[in-house]
Amino acid sequence: MLIDCEQCAMRDTSACADCVVMVLLGEKPVDLSEAQATALDNLAAEGLVPRLRLIPAERRVS
Repeated sequence: MLIDCEQCAMRDTSACADCVVMVLLGEKPVDLSEAQATALDNLAAEGLVPRLRLIPAERRVS
């Protein structure tokens, strides 16, 4: 799973500051394996990190 903040519809919104990518990794593109994505989902489910808020820009609803 490639996570690129430059391609996220939520970039520069309040959701951006509460995204696991910004909290842990910053704005650089990140390529997560399925196991890593699952681990982040599990941590978020337990309230240890924020959820991934990535919404690809082409899917943004106006």
